[in-house]
Amino acid sequence: MTLSRLPALMGAAMLLCSSAAFAANQAPSALQQERAACARLPEESRSACEREAGAAAQAARSGDLSSMDASTYERNALARCDAFKTPQDKAECQARMGSRATVGGSVEGGGLLRELTTTTTRTVP
Repeated sequence: MTLSRLPALMGAAMLLCSSAAFAANQAPSALQQERAACARLPEESRSACEREAGAAAQAARSGDLSSMDASTYERNALARCDAFKTPQDKAECQARMGSRATVGGSVEGGGLLRELTTTTTRTVP
C-alpha cells in the first residue's frame, strides 16, 4: 500500500468507528426509555416487557431491527393463526384479525383482545 492512500483509509476507518459509537450510544438511551415504560406495568408483565426491551436493543445493535409496512404486519397477524389445527378454527382466527373485529385492551395492559361475534342459525329437526 502506498502512503498516499493511508490518510484516506484512516479517514474512512475513523468515520466507521464514529458512526458505530454513535449508534451504540443511541441504543442505551432507547433501552432506558423502554425499561422506564416497563416499570409502569404490573409486576407479572414487567419481566416479559424487560426481556422484550433487551431483545429489541440487541436487534438494534446488530442492525436487525427495522420498520415494517402494513402488509408485513398483516402477514404476521395472519401467521399467528397457523397455530390452529382445524380449518374452522383457523378461519375464525383470520376473521378476528380482520377489520370487523373489535379490539380492546392495550399493549401496556398486557395485550390486545380481539373479538368477533358470528351469528349462526341451526335448524332443529
